[in-house]
Amino acid sequence: MSIRHSLLALLQDQPRYGYELRVEFEDRTAAAWPLNIGQVYTTLDRLERDGLVSKDGDDGGGHVVYSITDAGAEEVVAWFAGAVDRGSPPRNEIAIKLALAVTLPGVDASEVIQSQREVSLRALQEHTQARKAVSANQRSSDTAWLLVLDSLIFQAEAEVRWLDLCEARMVQAQGNAGAV
Repeated sequence: MSIRHSLLALLQDQPRYGYELRVEFEDRTAAAWPLNIGQVYTTLDRLERDGLVSKDGDDGGGHVVYSITDAGAEEVVAWFAGAVDRGSPPRNEIAIKLALAVTLPGVDASEVIQSQREVSLRALQEHTQARKAVSANQRSSDTAWLLVLDSLIFQAEAEVRWLDLCEARMVQAQGNAGAV
């Protein structure tokens, strides 16, 4: 996830200080990806260093207000115009855990799969219930939250299907080992 570009996009809307950016990001994404305030300020420092934001003084309450520069606005336009690169997949802790579970002695990979399946199904149920609740009383401002929920639901569904495949592969591998 590009915090850098997300903060720039929010600054394009209006100048803000760090805490406001954090709150606005979490509001617009329904806090699906909480931001650490330290990460916000570190990112703002880098954006300023790179000439993409500038400090506009303070808000009278001691908060440094940041605004986007022309170069920052161009960066946001390019970000929205481009697709997210899928060339280098992010680390997937579950995949790593299972890869190690099936290759290390003394680890019951089936148990690891079952444990993860329970968590994934619970997340799927929670996201689905949240989507139903939001959809029942949908306001125009809920569109962003529904998009995030749909993404989380599809990810959880895919994870459950992948866990089913992992289990099937283990059964197949056990059958192949017995046939040798």
